Amino acid sequence: MSSKVDEALGYEQARDELIEVVRRLEAGGTTLEESLALWERGEELAKVCRRWLEGARARLDAALAEESAQTGTGAGTEQE
Repeated sequence: MSSKVDEALGYEQARDELIEVVRRLEAGGTTLEESLALWERGEELAKVCRRWLEGARARLDAALAEESAQTGTGAGTEQE
């Protein structure tokens, strides 16, 4: 369940917070409850990052398809 705050996070913000969550989990020294809360937060942040990356991939694919349609070439024809 993601919050409106998570949805408003940029990719870099979510990634940086996720890195911090992982660092804290790897360092240890937290209670079971704290560790579970960190893990759950990490899962949410990973989802935010995944949505951003999927959106970027879709935009890139659309731009490449548009360019290919304009030039009349098929995808991948420029590779050797």
